[in-house]
Amino acid sequence: MTRDEAARRLLAGDVVAIPTETVYGLAADATNAAAVARIYAAKGRPDFNPLISHIAAPTQLAGLTLPDSRADRLAAAFWPGPLTLVLPRAPNCPVVAAVSAGLDSLAVRIPSHPLARELLAMVGRPVAAPSANRSGHVSPTTPQHVLASLGPDMPVLDGGPCQVGLESTVVGLTGPQPLLLRPGGIAVETIEAVLGERLGHPQDAKLQSPGMLLKHYAPALPLRLDATAPLPGLREGLLSFGPVPAGFAAQYSLSASGDAAEAAANLYAGLHALDRTDLQGIAVAPIPEAGLGAAINDRLRRAARGR
Repeated sequence: MTRDEAARRLLAGDVVAIPTETVYGLAADATNAAAVARIYAAKGRPDFNPLISHIAAPTQLAGLTLPDSRADRLAAAFWPGPLTLVLPRAPNCPVVAAVSAGLDSLAVRIPSHPLARELLAMVGRPVAAPSANRSGHVSPTTPQHVLASLGPDMPVLDGGPCQVGLESTVVGLTGPQPLLLRPGGIAVETIEAVLGERLGHPQDAKLQSPGMLLKHYAPALPLRLDATAPLPGLREGLLSFGPVPAGFAAQYSLSASGDAAEAAANLYAGLHALDRTDLQGIAVAPIPEAGLGAAINDRLRRAARGR
């Protein structure tokens, strides 16, 4: 499918899988209630889980969210890129309420993938786009992952493999203290340096943004974290990080050199590759929590809870 056809489909109210630098998104016109409902139906996503609206330029924030000087600083530093800001919705915001799951806030970002930005500029409207997979399962980083999850008839705009490979970091700016709502493709320390203050954490279980479900990103096989050796009698595949221990039935290297950015880019591809019927489980080598490691471990912990 071409970029022009994808734009036509979105303007007509259809859903289309599109590339971003993080993961492939299942896109629909965020101002069209019927189109947004098609996202939830295609993913089997609960309607209390909000969506991210993608825009082409910071000027499109006007009329969508209330002004915020912290958002201006973060947008200048990290947009386009893997950062989502959750801001109070503006009066008469054209994005339908279902995108925000009934909240008075809106999650917004500008992706850096050039094809996605061209498409968003052509559409000229906010585009809601959660990951293009069945809800709760492993996020897609290639067109093949999308088709395997959502079926061969799903229209996909092919932008190649995703370069970041991990969803965006989500920062909440609806109160006096900025909150880390989801770790992701930009390290928390880098965001705090721009803000000049520490990010807080939500004090309740209320879903304030996408990516906050405790069970998420899960393969069909059980996942075992912090594995340093195989379990006796079990055919496990290993997601390795750094040196590879012997004895596993299969292995996928996230990063032979122990580079967290490389590991993040390979995480979902590795989970897809090892989630296969000749194995009984997936083991994951220990990954340090520093920098992007925190986001990788966040996804792995949620995935381990999910099956």
